[in-house]
Amino acid sequence: MKVGIVAQRSNRRATALATRLFERLHDGETTVVFDETTAAALSADESRWLDGQTATPTGRGVDQMDGCDLVVSIGGDGTFLFAARGAGSTPILGVNLGEVGFLNAVAPDEAVETVVEEVRRIRETGSARTRTVPRLRATGDDWTLPPALNEIVIQGSQRGHGGGAGFEVRVDGSLYTSGHADGVLVATPTGSTAYNLSEDGPLVHPGVDGLVVTEMAGEEAMPPLVVDDSSEITVRIESGAESVVVSDGRVREAVAPPSQVTVARASESVKIAGPQRDFFAALGKLA
Repeated sequence: MKVGIVAQRSNRRATALATRLFERLHDGETTVVFDETTAAALSADESRWLDGQTATPTGRGVDQMDGCDLVVSIGGDGTFLFAARGAGSTPILGVNLGEVGFLNAVAPDEAVETVVEEVRRIRETGSARTRTVPRLRATGDDWTLPPALNEIVIQGSQRGHGGGAGFEVRVDGSLYTSGHADGVLVATPTGSTAYNLSEDGPLVHPGVDGLVVTEMAGEEAMPPLVVDDSSEITVRIESGAESVVVSDGRVREAVAPPSQVTVARASESVKIAGPQRDFFAALGKLA
């Protein structure tokens, strides 16, 4: 079987843990590969980092991780989101290095044994322990963004005084709100603890099948709205300068008014492997 490892960029704790996992897993039955950035960080260390022997880590683009049986993300939620971009339907096991991370259930001191156990489980049963979480997809007239695990944001080119844009937001064709705002955010339950929360959106338990629509600094703002996850949200940009649509804070598409953006649940979900994290215990890290 094949295990992919994606470690947080420029984090020595993450690369050290990636090395330990390699040493423990890489044998005649399991092949370990790294994303290109992690492989480069390991290769730059001229010490004999593997059992006293010189080894060259195998690196590949994160978009090739879907060929693995399990992907291990080491870092925070940002690293997990990066890994999810290329993992496809491959289960992802998240290791949290201490910062707020709702996608990463495994502590560093438990990481090696947890990953080894998950690998053993896959070998014996053919599948990992997983829970499936939804993603969102944003589309326009001639473009489509990669699916987002946390949120889709449609906003003006700049925020604050003199920025923003005129928006009209509809849910399944019915008008929810309109007027001038910095932007509009549509989040999954997973993403409710991320950017949505900083915009005064509600926390949503991961077991709820819903989507959150949050207006960002609207002049006559409506309260955040939770809708069924089968809903289609359309955001029409009616006025203002060029706006931008952002998927999980990484991939962007510039749009000029008048334009319409459609946000709906994506057909591709994410499989999170390993033990589940207690949602309410994780909320303590937000304090």
